Amino acid sequence: MNTFLFRKSAPLVALLGLGLSACQPDLENDVKPSAGSVDFSRYIAVGNSLTAGFSDNGLYLSGQQASYPNLLAGQFRQAGGGDFVQPLFQAGQENGSGYLRLAGFTSTGSPITANVTTSLALRSGATAARPLYTKYIEPVNNLGVPGIRLSDIETVGYGSTAGNPYFERITPDAQATQTYLARVAASNPTFFTNWLGNNDVLGYATAGAAASFLTPIADFTDKNTKVINALTANGAKGLVATIPDVTNIPFFTTVGPAFKATLTTNNVPAVIITTGGFNTSLTGTPPTRRTIATSTIRDASGNGVQLFTLTSSPYVALFGRPNNGKAWRDVYNQARPSLPAVVTLGLFLQLQGVDTTQAFGASNGNPIPSTLVLDDTEQATVRSATTAFNAAITAKANEKGLAIFDANTFFTRVASAGIITNGVTNTASFISGNLFSLDGVHPTPRGYAVVANEMIKALNAKYGARIAEVNPNDYIGVKFP
Repeated sequence: MNTFLFRKSAPLVALLGLGLSACQPDLENDVKPSAGSVDFSRYIAVGNSLTAGFSDNGLYLSGQQASYPNLLAGQFRQAGGGDFVQPLFQAGQENGSGYLRLAGFTSTGSPITANVTTSLALRSGATAARPLYTKYIEPVNNLGVPGIRLSDIETVGYGSTAGNPYFERITPDAQATQTYLARVAASNPTFFTNWLGNNDVLGYATAGAAASFLTPIADFTDKNTKVINALTANGAKGLVATIPDVTNIPFFTTVGPAFKATLTTNNVPAVIITTGGFNTSLTGTPPTRRTIATSTIRDASGNGVQLFTLTSSPYVALFGRPNNGKAWRDVYNQARPSLPAVVTLGLFLQLQGVDTTQAFGASNGNPIPSTLVLDDTEQATVRSATTAFNAAITAKANEKGLAIFDANTFFTRVASAGIITNGVTNTASFISGNLFSLDGVHPTPRGYAVVANEMIKALNAKYGARIAEVNPNDYIGVKFP
């Protein structure tokens, strides 16, 4: 069976989400900040959307200003740190790529979101399929590129108009063929943070294992070695972060509990899904059907093993209805750029063995598409890759004597018990948890502040520094209308 791949990028999803505020001391007043054995004069941040300050399904000015590298740089200045330049969107274009805002709630309490489409940083020739953002080609310290995978760092032309639009934005036209690795190697830091690798898992997981791909372990290990060697070539010290278990984020933990409760109330014993990729070949076979018991869907207490994506929210409400093909039409429209021109909607449904006149999710003829579910088998594959990737990250960091922020362990703990900042409880819950934005994947400003503090703890312990922590309660969660 042949399958297609969605466009390889950071998961850009249309979704839902909230926030709070209070007060927390940094270091005690009589403790003078110290760099320890670190030179913070030229701090370079390497990474993806998390490093850029991506939030609410977009990159925009206030999110950039709350990026964890910017928060770190502000604390480093108290211990001899230098200027930290980010490719900020300017006034009049402060909404950058556009993003989601919370517009209100339905009568049943469900959040209503809307796309922000004004004051965007788009230049002439931009299209929805190929955005071109306003250039920022001055030297920058924040090399966070939304969508970049570790497997992309040696891709020639990644900074061209045919490549990643966020990397193209900060790449001079004359250097369009320069690879991301070459850009990193030329950055010459005295101190760095590196948080690459999340997208080598995330795109595959958020697509329900039906699109994108997991980077081969050997390739991941090789590219991780190269980027760390480049960053430490001139003796720089730094910090690396591991990859969190993505199944603990709100993108995977929000829809399933409510759907399970509805199914249980209506005495529905099971639902039918597809698993794996989709068939695009006339000689191929339809995707595999799988029946999953209602009892196995993960609930709010963490019981159960089947996960529904946040993007499944509008479709699970259609469960059991005949003559409804919305989910499959939307899958086709998403996949269309990657499909042969001859594959019409009708042919696509035929190739999947889908009959939309049957009851949605309750019949083999009209199952729930695999893009909306990450089942237990797929989760095991994702976790195996995450474990292997983190082993490679940790081994290389230890070889070079670098500080490590174990994001995997930290976010697993947050998912289980939350984190309290000066009396304010923050959790991994969608809407009310403060830490995750409206896309269910990326942090809020509060979440980025918490991440910055965990990194500060790790580098203080490793290098004998005394860098003050920021006050997370000074930063918002999801913004109310």
